[in-house]
Amino acid sequence: MTEMKALKKELRNQALARRDALPVDWRIEMSLQMADMAASIPVEPGMIVSAFWPMRSEVDIRPLMFALRDRGARLCLPAILDKTTIVFRELVRGAELVEMSFGTTGPAEDAPVLDPELMLIPLAAFDRRGHRIGYGAGYYDRAIARLYEQGMRPRMIGIAFDCQEVPLVPDEPHDVIIPEILSESGLRRFGSTL
Repeated sequence: MTEMKALKKELRNQALARRDALPVDWRIEMSLQMADMAASIPVEPGMIVSAFWPMRSEVDIRPLMFALRDRGARLCLPAILDKTTIVFRELVRGAELVEMSFGTTGPAEDAPVLDPELMLIPLAAFDRRGHRIGYGAGYYDRAIARLYEQGMRPRMIGIAFDCQEVPLVPDEPHDVIIPEILSESGLRRFGSTL
């Protein structure tokens, strides 16, 4: 393991340990508070929004997802196809949800694959520059690169609790900077990318 990968792994583990230590009731309350902040995220009717089904101690963004859907968004969730690729399958009311890799749930194979215009992105850690550490598999970096190759530039918002912030995420050439982070303290924007 390279020194940078080892440092990222350590930062990831520390941030996730802090997140895991948050009281369950507090995480639920903050997840609901973050859903109330959805009003600050502009959504046009029919806009495709990718989200994620929460696992472990992640922010439960289901209330946020459903608030965006109530404002006209079409929702989709990631589906892992193989060791390198995720696609985003449409999530509609009443559709079957199936077990996915990483201990999460998502739409079944017959759900349409959509290209998101707004991405709500899970993360393990982030810094004040918008650099993120994911869970280590690189799925989102590759999915975003694929969207860029298709000429798409989705708005990207990382989702985390404030305790997941670290002083500095080491940079790697393939890393995608997330220009916005939504946490319990609000929506923060980094740089001048918007």
